[in-house]
Formats: sequence, structure tokens, C-alpha cells
Amino acid sequence: MPYVKLTLPNGARILRERVPGARSAALGVWIASGSRHESAAESGAAHFIEHMVFKGTRSRTASQLAARLDELGGQVDAFTSREYTCFHGRTLDSRLRQLADIFGDMLFNSNFDEDDVVNERGVILEEIDMYEDAPEDVVSDRMFSAVFRGNGLARPILGKRSTLSRMDGQFLRDRMARVYRGGDVVIALAGGYARGDAEYAAKVFSAFAPGGNAPLKAARYTPSITVKRKNIEQNHFCVSFPCARVTDDRRYATQLLSDILGGGMSSRLFQSVREARGLCYGIYTQVSSFRDTGLFSICTALGSRTQDDALSLIADELGKLVSRGVTDDELSRAREQVRTNILLGLESTVTRMNRLARGELYFGRVQEADEVVAAYEAVTAGDVRELAAEIFDSSLMSLSAAGKVGDGEHYADLLRF
Repeated sequence: MPYVKLTLPNGARILRERVPGARSAALGVWIASGSRHESAAESGAAHFIEHMVFKGTRSRTASQLAARLDELGGQVDAFTSREYTCFHGRTLDSRLRQLADIFGDMLFNSNFDEDDVVNERGVILEEIDMYEDAPEDVVSDRMFSAVFRGNGLARPILGKRSTLSRMDGQFLRDRMARVYRGGDVVIALAGGYARGDAEYAAKVFSAFAPGGNAPLKAARYTPSITVKRKNIEQNHFCVSFPCARVTDDRRYATQLLSDILGGGMSSRLFQSVREARGLCYGIYTQVSSFRDTGLFSICTALGSRTQDDALSLIADELGKLVSRGVTDDELSRAREQVRTNILLGLESTVTRMNRLARGELYFGRVQEADEVVAAYEAVTAGDVRELAAEIFDSSLMSLSAAGKVGDGEHYADLLRF
């Protein structure tokens, strides 16, 4: 069934999509406020606020809130990204109003008690340490910090010890009131729900104050090389190039290019670097797209004896893509993978909810599945080759490495083609 959109007087938008026969309902509250919206001194505030709203409200202690959420019998969680924060849950259709009530209590009545702030700051510092122990996260964060230096995209989502230490309950409460504004809020509901449930949610979330955040500062990509020496067994590498923003029409060709190069076991990099030569255990590509820019990245972990050969082989594969393009079989296989993922996603109320919210946040509308599939089907081998030649420009390449690594320029030289 087609989705329905309602804009509240405060500017918040509610999008709902009924799924006949579904007993589950997924509800998400998406706020266009992430780490990118923070100043250097505020780094980590969005993520800190996300944690704190679970720590108790005027009517419920943290333990009572946790018990109430568990009583719903579904899954409730939250996350912060660079461009938005999301509170989401999936439960039985009969429990949807209860979930909306709890989210409303968390978002409008949170305590931000100082003792809780101190405790939760400790939790986040442990989370930062956990990420420091995950080299694949280290190389990714350092890549963003290097290529988008001077922009909010460069800042870590979790923040820094120095900035977190200065945040108290009043600071977090004030910032939440300042940035959680109706004009930047999308409420998405998908699945089975009763008559009047959407209207009930509208009443709950009408409590957001009107207004919205200031426009984001445009990001500027600068080719960079960054090396982090860590005493770990494997060396981790991230090789990145600038690519299209999230709303660019070339996003379909970009995703197909990513799938062909490093999207699965039949991808070129997996077959050449791992299967044919045994130089790594895993290698993959990923596309990170934002409102005004994007990163196309190749990620892998290598041994000190195999790293030079593997990086040279990656360069060879990039050169082949630029000069020869892709085959019809590769393109057909990538299209079918995307098509299958899209259509299987329709069976998930959570996936439908995510689709509603992201479509509204970035495009101001939600594309139907058939429209998206048709857009992928329209991509030609020539389109992919042309895009590869544009993206894989050695002069725009960036490198992030972590481990018992050597000189970054040496690795960059191996990757040039």
C-alpha cells in the first residue's frame, strides 16, 4: 500500500505505511541532528544525548524505563550517525501506542541527572576504548578526520575525552532543546497498526518545539594519507575516493560499481586478492553518502609479508575497471543482488520504516520499490565504466592505515595506477 504523509503544525512529519497481515509495527523517531551538526567544542554531544534519554524521566527511573521497554516484548534501540539520530522500536501492533508513549516520555521528560551523566560518560569512554581496539573502525574514523578536516564530517561520532569531560546535564538538556526541533524530525511507522494509531503518535510528537537547525557547512574533500601505528597482528587499510552525494542520480551506478568491485564473494577484489592469490582473509567496498558528498572506500586487513602485493593488485583491478569497464554478466549479477535485497526488504517492517524516514529526510519523498528497481535496471555498462573513470582518479585517492605499518607514501605509490 502507498505511504501517507502528515505534516504537524510544529513542522514534524509523520509517514506511515500499512502492511496487510503484519502483526509487527516498527516506529522510528529520526532527528536530523548528528555529529556533523556539532562544533568542535560540542563533539560527541548528539551521541551523549542519545544515551541519556534512556537514563530516566520525571515519571520513571532508568530501571523502570528499562523494565517498561522490556515489557513491550519487542526490540527498542537508538543510534547516532553523522547526519541524524534515531530512536526506533519494533513491537506487536497492539503495543504501538505504548511504544509511542515511552518515546515521548524519553524525548520530552528526560532528567539529565548529574550522577547519571557521570556514569554514562564513563560508559561512553569505555565505548571509545572499544573502538580504539577495533582497527577497522580506527582507519575509517581517521580517514574521515583527514579528508574532511575542518568540517563536522571529520569529527568522531562518539566525541573526544576532552569535550565529553566538559558536558554536564544542563549543557546536554539545553542542546537537546535547541536541536530537537520539529522541522528536523521525521516519525516513520510501518507494519500492522490500528485505526487511530498514527493520529495518537501525532499527538505525542506534537510536543517538539517548532523550528529547525541552521544549514550545514558544505564539506570539502582533500586527498590525504594518515598512518596510525598500533601493536596488532594485521595491518588494516582503507583506500578512499570522493563520490556522489546521497541524492545524486548516479547513486544507482555507484552502488552497482561497489557491488561488482567488492560487494561479495564473486566480486573482483575478493576473487583476485583472496581467492586467486590468498593475500587476505577479507576485502570489501563500501559507499558512505551524505547530503553534499560521499566516500567510496576499499577496506582490507593484510599481513606484513603480503601487503605490498595485495595493494598492487588492488591498483591493478582499479586500473582494469577504468580502462575496460565491467562485463554484462557482472552488471546483471549486481543488479539481481540489489533487486533481491530491495524486494526481500519489503517483508521487514523495520526496513520499510527505515525507507520511509530516509526518503523523507534526504529526498522529501519516498520512492516506491518498483521505481528504485527500475532505476537500477536502467544503469548500463557504459554508465558504470564512465563512473569508474571519474571516481578512481589516483590524484584524488586517500589512504588510512593502522597497525605495524610503514611509510604511508610507500603504500600510496603501490596503489597508484
